[in-house]
Parts: sequence; structure tokens; C-alpha cells
Amino acid sequence: MPTPAPRPRWVLWALVAYAAAAGILLLSPIGPGRILEVVVEWMRDDVGIPGFRQGWIEAPANVVLFIPLGFLLTLLFRKAWAGVLLALVLSVSAELVQALLPARSTSARDVVANALGAVIGAVLAWLFVVLRRGRIRRGSAAPRGTRADPR
Repeated sequence: MPTPAPRPRWVLWALVAYAAAAGILLLSPIGPGRILEVVVEWMRDDVGIPGFRQGWIEAPANVVLFIPLGFLLTLLFRKAWAGVLLALVLSVSAELVQALLPARSTSARDVVANALGAVIGAVLAWLFVVLRRGRIRRGSAAPRGTRADPR
């Protein structure tokens, strides 16, 4: 049975950086609610969109926040379902911790948006791996001077 290739170190370093940034953002006692209120007021009053709501910014932001997590966890575990499942567990955990913070609120919508982001990230990781494998099989990813590229 062939030994699997080692996981790239950059995935672990990227996960550490992501965890630090997301931890600060998700668990900060100062919630992003006031910033969103200012943006919503601006969109309603200055831009002229009277029905603009906070959820129009918050839900897409939650999707985008979890795309890197789904991507990196999928690369780390080499299974899309494992990356998405762990991202979902982390999302629910973050919502539970936020429930304990007085300036924060929790939402099932946030968990759904986070899970969607993780799924998108996992799909992107799968595409990344598939495309990379195709390049390696064709020999285009081999360093110059090796057997695959004898130049």
C-alpha cells in the first residue's frame, strides 16, 4: 500500500493564521453589529436603497468567512466531507460561545451561511487538487532537469 504524500506545511500555517483572525473576529466582545448598522444607514439614507437590511451584508460575509476554512480543512484531511463537518462543528461552537458574550448574538442563519462557505471552500479545494494532479501527471509541474522535464 503506497504511503500518502505528506501534507504541505503551508496548509498548517494558513490554518493557524486563519484561526487567529477568525477567533478575533468571531469571539471579540465588540461585535460587528455597530459597523453593520452604519453601513445599513448609509445604504438606506445616502445611496437610496430604502429596503436595505443588515442581513444583506451579514449572510454573505459569513459565507466568505468560512470559504478558507473549508478549503484548508479539506486539504488537511484530504476528504471534503471531513473539512465541511469540522467547519460546521466549529461554526456551531462559535455561535455557542457568542451566546455567552453580552454584546454578541447567535443565529441559525449564521450557521447555515458558515456551512455554505465551508462547502464552497471544500469544492474549491477539490478542484485545486484535481487540477494539480492533472498538471503533475502531464509532467508540466516537474522541476527542470528531472526525468519528467529533461531540459
